[in-house]
Amino acid sequence: MLEGTTPAQRASYTSVDRVSRGDREGWLDLFDDDAVVEDPVGVSPLDPAGKGHRGKIAIGAFWDNVISTNASWSYRIDQSFPRGDECANWWTCWSERPDGTVVEVPMITLYKVDDSGKLVSLRAFWDAARWSE
Repeated sequence: MLEGTTPAQRASYTSVDRVSRGDREGWLDLFDDDAVVEDPVGVSPLDPAGKGHRGKIAIGAFWDNVISTNASWSYRIDQSFPRGDECANWWTCWSERPDGTVVEVPMITLYKVDDSGKLVSLRAFWDAARWSE
């Protein structure tokens, strides 16, 4: 796993690592109780209302309904820009679907942590049309 220089960068690296390992509980533990996950930001097939998934119950449902429906996840972080309590990562993820199809999704993701290092916001910018390819 990559090492981070700030709490936000460490949380961002740990987040993608736990997703790639299928560690649901470890991933959820990274979040504050009132955190919001917008993945992707705005209206999409994964978030028809476009308001994100607020709170651990909703974030857990996002894991169950989106992340866990794929056979595997892998990633490559190309650039990471930590500043203060936030970090922006430019990266690519690959999700393998149960039928063996692999979807490649380049994205920029913004992570924000609170004073204790818990994620309060995860905002992912990527082309949601790729999800249905």
